[in-house]
Amino acid sequence: MTDQLQHPPLAAERRAHVLAALARDGAVRVSQLLADLGVAPVTLRRDLAQMEGEGLLQRVHGGAVATGGTPHLSDVVPASLPDVDAGAIAVLVPSLNYYWPGVVRGMEEEARRLGVRLLLRGASYELQDERPVLERLVATEDVRGIIAAPNTDTPHAQDVIQWLYDSGIPSVLVERDAVVYPEGRPVESVVSDHAFGAVLAARHLAELGHTKVGLVLSRNSPTSRRIATGWHAACEELGLMPGHGIEEVLPDRGSADFSSVVDHTLDAVLKARTTGLLVHSDPEAMAIVDLALNRGISVPGDLSVIAYDDEVAQLFSPALTAVSPPRATVGHAAVDLLAKRISSPDRPTHRVVISPTLMVRQSTAAPRNT
Repeated sequence: MTDQLQHPPLAAERRAHVLAALARDGAVRVSQLLADLGVAPVTLRRDLAQMEGEGLLQRVHGGAVATGGTPHLSDVVPASLPDVDAGAIAVLVPSLNYYWPGVVRGMEEEARRLGVRLLLRGASYELQDERPVLERLVATEDVRGIIAAPNTDTPHAQDVIQWLYDSGIPSVLVERDAVVYPEGRPVESVVSDHAFGAVLAARHLAELGHTKVGLVLSRNSPTSRRIATGWHAACEELGLMPGHGIEEVLPDRGSADFSSVVDHTLDAVLKARTTGLLVHSDPEAMAIVDLALNRGISVPGDLSVIAYDDEVAQLFSPALTAVSPPRATVGHAAVDLLAKRISSPDRPTHRVVISPTLMVRQSTAAPRNT
């Protein structure tokens, strides 16, 4: 045979090639190194991250520069890089159906404005470990940054955060926040202030004159926990009496016992003489209102209901008052924050919190005299 298989160079040879190029040119492009070395992007990024940790180079957007030398790659290569060198941003969210499409649309708008490609993948709330999905994403494309919403309720949650940190790829969490252990280093993130959203709901009910109020959560999710935190603080501040109302957690809507639990929840509302509810999320609020109306309970006359999410609340009859998280704005901010991190790797860690709004509609009113 005259043709021989070409194997990628060993780690030591890759290292020597990078150092030689830095000594010769003062800077290296990722795209050129990938062409020279014939390795996967994730392999090269790990090499560069390790070498940066050893003080041998400084990673910058598009490549790396010699330590103590030129501070920005744009000083030694053209500032306008071709599309193939611009890479892409990988986006991993737990759903492409409910809630997340609004966030993704915001990401897409900001990506178009910046001229950045998005690689979108949907995972699942039931997925226990997102690392294999992330590894496939960064191995098949020249990914320059990652936006992710990992599942925070699994045994592998911290492993995923550690993987993002160790990958050397700039990353931003969306609707999640976390730290890297054991240092407790904060991870860059963009989140809705769901606790404040619950405060808005409690204030609205208090202003209408409600004192016996209740909270219904869709499940033990990060959003539900934040809503509960804000709700409890607001009820205490406003002198409401949530203890005289109810606090329930509903199972997933697809579960066999969902309808029976909703029925039990409404029984508890009536027994406690609760007059105002905050319900996460829209479909759960609709189920409770439907059942109440079927039983002859007036909404909002006998029971005021506020939905949390405002995905489809305005389409219901009666149109539901709802807390509306800033989904599109969160998506915009996540892409913008990641782009700034890629361009300026040494900037301080940013953790962006964006406030929801309250949309007052037909499902809330002053309580009837009892």
